Amino acid sequence: MARFSRTMARRLKAAENWLVAQVSLAALSLLRRLPPDKALSFAEKVARKLGPKTIRHKLALDNLRRAYPDKPEEEIQEIALDMWANMARLAVEYVFIDKLFDFDPEKPGAGRVEVEGIDIFLRIREEKRPHIFFTAHIGNFEFLPVAAAQFGLDVHVLFRAPNNPYIADYINETRKAVMGGLVPSRAGAALQLARILEEGGNIGALVDQKFRGGIRTTFFGRKCLTSPLIPKLARHYDCDVYPAHCVRLPGGRYRLEIGEKLKLPRDKEGYVDVRKTAQLLNDITEQWVREHPGQWMWFHRRWG
Repeated sequence: MARFSRTMARRLKAAENWLVAQVSLAALSLLRRLPPDKALSFAEKVARKLGPKTIRHKLALDNLRRAYPDKPEEEIQEIALDMWANMARLAVEYVFIDKLFDFDPEKPGAGRVEVEGIDIFLRIREEKRPHIFFTAHIGNFEFLPVAAAQFGLDVHVLFRAPNNPYIADYINETRKAVMGGLVPSRAGAALQLARILEEGGNIGALVDQKFRGGIRTTFFGRKCLTSPLIPKLARHYDCDVYPAHCVRLPGGRYRLEIGEKLKLPRDKEGYVDVRKTAQLLNDITEQWVREHPGQWMWFHRRWG
């Protein structure tokens, strides 16, 4: 009886995933028929109305109040609405990513995407050694590996697929068409990334999510657990680590920013200090979020 119940539960979940995916993909297909800016504007308006009705909205508000104890409630509410708008745009941008990312290295400044740190991109491309890039869920972070590919810089990106396998397949196919190598976040991913670095390749990863069993750090003054993956790889391979992030600009434009390599904290033996490096990545991410709070995902359990 227990086995039958588990089997039925799996089948019902699979059916639910299929139905949700069909509805979601149909909606995206309809939006694809609109001009990109109109589709993005429509999605943003809907998200600003529906976002506050979701379960996650309460968590987002709680996180915001704790992160910004001095901000008035009106501003907290506005940041949360901006966040939902940002997330809606991100979802729809998957549909138009081939049209929206119009940056041309030969004509910088001519399109809707601008890049700060082009000289860094070009310098890294010529270096025959491994590099690590880190970013956060800010703006359209998916544009970063697309930009690397435009510059001829091969970067393998660690990513976490959506829980819905049908939506995950759609997103993965979209990513493959415009990005470099993709490394699913699952068992064996760390070894795969290590192998890439060992062979002189480049990797990229998001660093702003809770990691069960991770390093004890702080973020916005609150205790949290942070993945040790990037610090440990930097320590083992002693390779340069670069910060990179994307922000939305007025008028449906985007700015990608890649900074100079970090001066990583080291222990008394001269090796990269894993805990202090994890905290450094948090501090840089916090600075990005403070500059554009409405463009970060406040609804996930970073501190939970």
